[in-house]
Amino acid sequence: MGVCLCKSKTSDDLPDNLSQSGRHSTDYGRSFGRHAERCDESLSETVDRLVKETLKVIGTIVDNEPEPPSSMVQLHDITDKPNGWIQLVKSLIRVVPIEHAMGPSVITLLLDDSPLPTKDSVLEVADMISYSLRRTPRRERNLCVILGCLAEKLAGPSSIAVLSESTLSYLIGNLDEGIYPEVMLFSIIALEKFAQKSENKATIKRKLAMFPENPLLRLERHANSDDYTLRQVGYCARWCLDNFFIIEGRKYSYEVVDVSNVNVMLNTRDVSEYLKISPDGLEARCDAYLFESVRCTYQVNSGCWYYEVTIITPGVMQIGWATKDSNFLSHEGYGIGDDPYSIAFDGCRRLIWHNAKSLPHDLPSWQGGSILGCLLDLDAHEVIFSLNGVEGGVLKQVFGSAKDGFFAAASCMSFQQCRFNFGSEPFKYPPKSRSFDSFNSHAYLKDQDKIVLPRHLFLEQLRKLSVREDSCTLCFDLKGIVRLDPCSHRGFCMTCAMQLQHCPLCRAEIVTIVKEESDTPTSDDVLT
Repeated sequence: MGVCLCKSKTSDDLPDNLSQSGRHSTDYGRSFGRHAERCDESLSETVDRLVKETLKVIGTIVDNEPEPPSSMVQLHDITDKPNGWIQLVKSLIRVVPIEHAMGPSVITLLLDDSPLPTKDSVLEVADMISYSLRRTPRRERNLCVILGCLAEKLAGPSSIAVLSESTLSYLIGNLDEGIYPEVMLFSIIALEKFAQKSENKATIKRKLAMFPENPLLRLERHANSDDYTLRQVGYCARWCLDNFFIIEGRKYSYEVVDVSNVNVMLNTRDVSEYLKISPDGLEARCDAYLFESVRCTYQVNSGCWYYEVTIITPGVMQIGWATKDSNFLSHEGYGIGDDPYSIAFDGCRRLIWHNAKSLPHDLPSWQGGSILGCLLDLDAHEVIFSLNGVEGGVLKQVFGSAKDGFFAAASCMSFQQCRFNFGSEPFKYPPKSRSFDSFNSHAYLKDQDKIVLPRHLFLEQLRKLSVREDSCTLCFDLKGIVRLDPCSHRGFCMTCAMQLQHCPLCRAEIVTIVKEESDTPTSDDVLT
């Protein structure tokens, strides 16, 4: 279960049976919000304290339907007023430690949970760039995270207004090699989020073109660095060059990467919308405020299998095993380990996840560079996770629901990144207690299936596909010959319709599926 907390409740949404302490927290937040208008210094101190409390508790939230921490409830009430929202931004800039594994995610979480700011409040944040304060990596990193969050949260003119000349110069100025790596990283991410608006994208491209050498070209060379923060910088710079700030004459990364020895990849056709897959199909990163998931391209049904994952970032990821029946519900914060058909290791919160329930494990917290080992023994019905060669306990829970059809799989929270090794390179900590196989030694991919296209090229390719007028509206492959009753919506093939419980158009429950190839359906054409 991801800590994006998309389903966290605000004080207005809390159920009637909220605990008494929760009510006191809410009442306190409201009364303090009124008092704070008369005492800015006290407001500043209280917001700082509440942010610190949220940072402390956020890694312990493991329930599927969590009540928001009381600190978040109070912050939500305080930020109802413009002054309270500005105080939250100032607090996030000065309080969130640069070394906190979930720091940037918490900044995004708290801003997303707050009411939409006024235009004046947003412009005041942009003005903070020029404040004559002592510049520290913490302050600059957190400010860049906030700017990126605002770019994603705001629409139309407001987003364009916040990308002023000073904001743009600041973000691009942070791409210099002498800048602290995390400041570089979140400046690139902010530029990417601003570029999702076409007018901002054109403005950024013009600014970058003024440099003798585009700074992103220099930074993308860090994509394979042994420094795991610089590696993220290189990854994000390369992603921007492939997807947003195209340079004439530069080849796309998928055109130059060597995948000749790669027989298994992360499946770009079986991935959440906002997960970024590297050109070689082995590295995944999430920069969206969602819990993004992916499975690999190879399925196993028997035997003993092993793969490894290099942890690039030490935050919340759930990595392990999933079947084709596992559901990715990124907007709800559900990922691998949150259904009966998957099991996952979480090295940040030190938990094992299965069927949306967690249990603690004894392995240490993972860090950048840690190696997670994932072993699946389908004959013995055992799963074992290891960290840097140290094995955890034997796990059997997932086999109560699934016996075969497993894929390597992972879910990543905001600003998290990891790299998979399915056997195309020697394993760092191969299991010693039993024999095993690697995916890469058994699987096969055609050359065209190894191409990881940039997103805009993929969408362009989809638009060029010829789709028959009578094609199924879900798969666009088979003929749409089915009517769903009682809602009477049409245009689905039998294969897709048999997998539905509710109509995808109106969400009505499906009682019968009627095949309509003939004018008068027979009893054999009606499925209940």
